[in-house]
Amino acid sequence: QVQLVESGGRLVQAGGSLRLSCAASGGTFAIYAMGWFRQAPGKEREFVGFISWKSGDTYYAPSVKGRFTISRDYAKNTVWLQMNSLKPEDTAVYYCSAGPGTSTIPGAFHYWGQGTQVTVSS
Repeated sequence: QVQLVESGGRLVQAGGSLRLSCAASGGTFAIYAMGWFRQAPGKEREFVGFISWKSGDTYYAPSVKGRFTISRDYAKNTVWLQMNSLKPEDTAVYYCSAGPGTSTIPGAFHYWGQGTQVTVSS
């Protein structure tokens, strides 16, 4: 069983930056990919990006590509989501996830954190 704990969400002004962290523990040997998703009120959970756990390869949603960067420390079982040039439409609860393969679909990820709120003010 993999446990994921996110941190770092807060209120930030538009144009600002924020870095979210996700610490993994438990059966991390089973992780092939770590994903970040977000969910705004009244909307479905939306793919943000993923990173291959061992290779470090990344893939991003078009809406965040060039502004967001996912990185990981393999030895520390930690993944980060660096968010720059934040916009009000980036406001959402951000979730870290882990699973056996890379995907843009939430259902492909088996483990989820509790989420952390990011609010971008205009």
